Amino acid sequence: QVQLVESGGGLVQAGGSLRLSCAASGTFLSINAMAWYRQAPGKQRELVAIITGSGSTTYANSVKGRFTISRDSGASTAYLQMDSLKPEDTAVYYCNVRGTTLRYVDAWGQGTQVTVSS
Repeated sequence: QVQLVESGGGLVQAGGSLRLSCAASGTFLSINAMAWYRQAPGKQRELVAIITGSGSTTYANSVKGRFTISRDSGASTAYLQMDSLKPEDTAVYYCNVRGTTLRYVDAWGQGTQVTVSS
């Protein structure tokens, strides 16, 4: 069973930076993509950034130029470097991995709170 452990959330002032980490347990035969989503109070969960197995990245328009997603090659760990944070970035951030172990996996982390004060 795959489990995701997220870390790195916290409270930061506007303009500051945080780095989120997501470590996936288990042995993957392949990883299709790792992604970060976020959900603010009263809003739907939204995609923040995704990195495919080949390294291609896609970002939400709201975070382009400020956030960077990366992944350890050979490891099932993803990172989200968040710079120039804004109060509207406040949300619970969730990690997601899609890939194959002995079967197809679509797993979510428990979420980590990011709060940006003005």
